[in-house]
Amino acid sequence: MTDSDAKTDEPVSLYDRVHRVIELIRPAVQADGGDLELVEVTSAGIVRIRFLGACIGCPSSEMTLQMGIERNVRQHVPEVKAVEAVP
Repeated sequence: MTDSDAKTDEPVSLYDRVHRVIELIRPAVQADGGDLELVEVTSAGIVRIRFLGACIGCPSSEMTLQMGIERNVRQHVPEVKAVEAVP
């Protein structure tokens, strides 16, 4: 992923860059009957997501958040400081 859009050479927002990574992760979460929604990306680099479907109340959600989602997002978007789930 780059910091600019290939079509316009305009800088791509932090939110859009995070959204692209989330969209790459979603199929794996959906395959287990769940889903996730990108709620917000704060100016401090905190990504807030909401678990949906089978992810709600799943004991593995916290591990999925930290080991899968946060790791991937921070790898592709280094400005992200943390990823947290919101109700």
